[in-house]
Amino acid sequence: MSKLPDRLARLLRSDVQGMHAYAVQPSAGLVKLDAMENPHRLSPQLQRQLGERLGAVAINRYPGSRLDDLKAALHRHAQVPAGFQLMLGNGSDELISMLAMACDVPGATIVAPVPGFVMYAMSAQLQGLKFVGVDLTPDFELDERAMLAAIEQHQPSIVYLAYPNNPTANLWDDAAIERIVQAAPGLVVMDEAYQPFASRSYIDRIGRHEHVLLMRTLSKFGLAGVRIGYLIGREALIAEVDKVRPPYNVSVLNAEAALFALEHADVFEAQAADLRAERGRLLERLAQLPGVQAWHSDANMVLVRVPDAARTFAGMKQRGVLVKNVSTMHPLLARCLRLTVGTADENAQMLAALQQSL
Repeated sequence: MSKLPDRLARLLRSDVQGMHAYAVQPSAGLVKLDAMENPHRLSPQLQRQLGERLGAVAINRYPGSRLDDLKAALHRHAQVPAGFQLMLGNGSDELISMLAMACDVPGATIVAPVPGFVMYAMSAQLQGLKFVGVDLTPDFELDERAMLAAIEQHQPSIVYLAYPNNPTANLWDDAAIERIVQAAPGLVVMDEAYQPFASRSYIDRIGRHEHVLLMRTLSKFGLAGVRIGYLIGREALIAEVDKVRPPYNVSVLNAEAALFALEHADVFEAQAADLRAERGRLLERLAQLPGVQAWHSDANMVLVRVPDAARTFAGMKQRGVLVKNVSTMHPLLARCLRLTVGTADENAQMLAALQQSL
């Protein structure tokens, strides 16, 4: 990469110049199992119907009331309780950025367990907030005592709790979560990106609290390319956060595609059920591989520890299977790879490549 001329470098924040951009691995020609995407496509019939719907959209106009239709559909789909509202984002990433922007007051801090989703820390840094990461335990459970101590010390504006967590794929202890929620002086954001694959949701508990927000995305529902995230919270709180949302942040094409998908929610639920079943079979097979430790998963990914993550990752890629090497993201993830749950055929190819690359 060429060096930025000094006269331009002076214009940009030094901390931004020192950052690494969010990396997306090239995947052409590979079995792509690195990004927790739904591997299933729509049937040809539904593809044609979706194409007709999108072709009829008035793309010469800014998005209007159709976004209200999408919010109403998501309200029904998520079974949002009375007194709560939701706002739309261009994926969860934009919602995370908007929350940091809305809470950017002097001395504001964001607290989250680590290892976790990298955008929590990145959004804090870009917005000029302090980020405090609290290590999980060696078995990737919440360190409740450390979390409560960090909350007491830093009085965070936002606490993020991923439910389940990325990249560890586990749901944390509900009693510990409730004690953290009670102790938090600011917002608590329950990130349910992987809710279609989880055995529990926080939606039935959100009504107990005025400071808890629930964040979801349609990416894991099966629409990663459509980029729709949504944030659920008390009406008054959502109304304030919504003030930092850019106008027309969700395109009318994306909104129409999401509405179409929600009208066929049974199709996507069947896909999720298939992936949950495949996850169980994958975990059974991984347990039989010598030298491989796999953790229980409530998401569409499985975290594994192998003798040599870099060598195994390279060997799998050479054999045509792309996974995620997370071994350098955090010391607790030493020698770990993250495997996305794919179709039965993709999982078979992944297991064969893994076994041959150990």
